[in-house]
Amino acid sequence: MTDNLELIVPPAMQRIVERAGYVPAVKVGEIVFCVGQVGRTAELEVVADPEAQFLACWENLRIVLEEAGCTFEDVVDMTTYHVQMSTHMSVFRDVKNRVFPRGTCAWTSIGVSELAHPGLLVEIKCVAVRRE
Repeated sequence: MTDNLELIVPPAMQRIVERAGYVPAVKVGEIVFCVGQVGRTAELEVVADPEAQFLACWENLRIVLEEAGCTFEDVVDMTTYHVQMSTHMSVFRDVKNRVFPRGTCAWTSIGVSELAHPGLLVEIKCVAVRRE
């Protein structure tokens, strides 16, 4: 099984490996397991504006999937974790509907009290299946 395991680290995300000690995704065969992506810059700074943070979060997920040879269309399961869910969900959905294909995967949304760093409002974790 470990023969077909590949660690996915886009060049722009090397700092997270060095700082936190985990990789953005692991590919096993054609299945890609993406860790929760958040709305921060390559310098690991949290984007303050909610809409801009959500856009950055989706962009970070896109970068990870692309490095693994996938697109948003390959996502089969997604879990989103939301701080202040009732306050920000309408903006999050609006951004999601602009950048992510609707009705193409299983999706669970969970409200949480906080995420790993102050100011983070959402984290998106997913599983994708690479298609030939």
